[in-house]
Amino acid sequence: MTTTNETQGLNFLQEVIEEDQRTGKHGGRVHTRFPPEPNGYLHIGHAKAIVVNFGLAGQYGGKCNLRLDDTNPLTEDTDYVESIQRDVRWLGFDWDDRRFFASDYFDRLYAFAEQLITEGKAYVCSLSAEEISQYRGDFTTPGRDSPYRTRTVEENLDLFRRMKAGEFPDGKHTLRAKIDMTSPNPVLRDPPIYRIRKAHHHRTGDKWCIYPLYDFAHCLSDAIEGITHSVCTLEFENRRVLYDWIVDALIKGDRPYQYEFARLNLTYTVMSKRKLLQLVTEKRVSGWDDPRMLTISGLRRRGYTPASLRDFARRIGVSKSDSLIDMGVLELSIRDDLNETAPRAMAVLRPLKVVVENYPEGQTEELEVANHPKKAELGSRKVPFMRELYIEADDFQEVPEKGFFRLAPGKEVRLRSAYFIKCEQVIKDAAGHITELRCTYDPATRGGDSPDGRKVKGTLHWVPGNAPTAQVRLYDRLFSVEQPDRDKEKDFKEFLNPNSLEVVTDARVEPALAQANPGDRFQFERLGYFCADANDSKPGVPVFNRTVTLKDSWVKEQKK
Repeated sequence: MTTTNETQGLNFLQEVIEEDQRTGKHGGRVHTRFPPEPNGYLHIGHAKAIVVNFGLAGQYGGKCNLRLDDTNPLTEDTDYVESIQRDVRWLGFDWDDRRFFASDYFDRLYAFAEQLITEGKAYVCSLSAEEISQYRGDFTTPGRDSPYRTRTVEENLDLFRRMKAGEFPDGKHTLRAKIDMTSPNPVLRDPPIYRIRKAHHHRTGDKWCIYPLYDFAHCLSDAIEGITHSVCTLEFENRRVLYDWIVDALIKGDRPYQYEFARLNLTYTVMSKRKLLQLVTEKRVSGWDDPRMLTISGLRRRGYTPASLRDFARRIGVSKSDSLIDMGVLELSIRDDLNETAPRAMAVLRPLKVVVENYPEGQTEELEVANHPKKAELGSRKVPFMRELYIEADDFQEVPEKGFFRLAPGKEVRLRSAYFIKCEQVIKDAAGHITELRCTYDPATRGGDSPDGRKVKGTLHWVPGNAPTAQVRLYDRLFSVEQPDRDKEKDFKEFLNPNSLEVVTDARVEPALAQANPGDRFQFERLGYFCADANDSKPGVPVFNRTVTLKDSWVKEQKK
């Protein structure tokens, strides 16, 4: 599985790999990895990274590891580990026997740290985190040596071993790489590589009370696993010099190299696990798998398919430049997929009763309705037609406005795969609300065509009068602005869309839909694509989530 269409040119990562194979670098091997931190559920940005890393390995006959970067016990959890594995497999990829954890290497990483100390390339610093930050300066302020930078190798080894033994409280000491406090790149100004953190780890328990930082653990884990191409996003570009310094200081022979591509920036969402976690913990959403969340779990529950997310990753491509991708591109991918694969069905969200007065009372006939207009292999189903029916309330206007081609008094329309009907009478309640339409039908138009050749402009979906009820959840974009976290003066949660969820409790669906299994996907004719909710729906008590509308109505509404 590749990350680009075969008709497109190579992206820069493919160019790098093909040049490496041409020159024999890494012995022609291609070995990538997907290295998420298990501190939250994966989102659509991770889906792109999964497709890129596993896709490159698959394209060039290589391997891709799944490595859980579990170096921060305060934020990590086995639930996150399980969700990550579930999401990667659901997307269509597998790591075979190559699932690793950074914690698998804690003993080796500790030995590497002692090696740096012994070679005079690391020291124990007793400055606080705030003092370290002040001493390191920034791009305009030069760094200053820590007063502890001149400790001897023996002093540093003694203190580091006592840190490991648990003798000191959190924050008392930090192990720092001894590089260059005068470097123009602050990343190289003696970065911390180990910290004291007395916390229970989800895999190693209480064995460790010091933990390596990401910059130290990640590159060495790559080296230990024999990774050739360590692909990450652009925010790590300025840290590549540290990646190289650590690897060069400790690894001999074939070594990994880091390459950066643009991370996914998508409109109407946030791409930070920290911010997504806020939405979950503050109960702004129902959980990590809320269908409004662009987590992989949320997208799956909403009805997105693995193929649509892989297609989305292909459409947006791989580049070195950051860009903002319109949400419509993601929605186009799922529409294109479901248009081909989703069987059609009929549902009425806001039912308006129709009585076909000239249809025999007590009679029911089974109409054969195709499951897909262009795919005979998807078969057909039976939909009962009877004297009482339901149509959408929006499909009737008592005084039709210009351009309204649906049902109105005296007008004739087609019921999908059924008959022509004409509205003869409008029934209202005491408050003047329309409660029922009295119509007649033309028996000669069975199937939807008139033998006398007359045409009607409107075709309506419908359900029979005995149609079961269903709950339908109409999901929309979680945020009301394109970049909710762009305004630094406002909390991103101020831009939550108050209309991101509408729950319809009394929708009517054709009888077969009542038996839908969780996860089943359909196109509700004229309404959009829907999925039986994986958590709450069950046969006999259906709950449907709207995956996406048939057309991008958001742009039209925004223009209004």
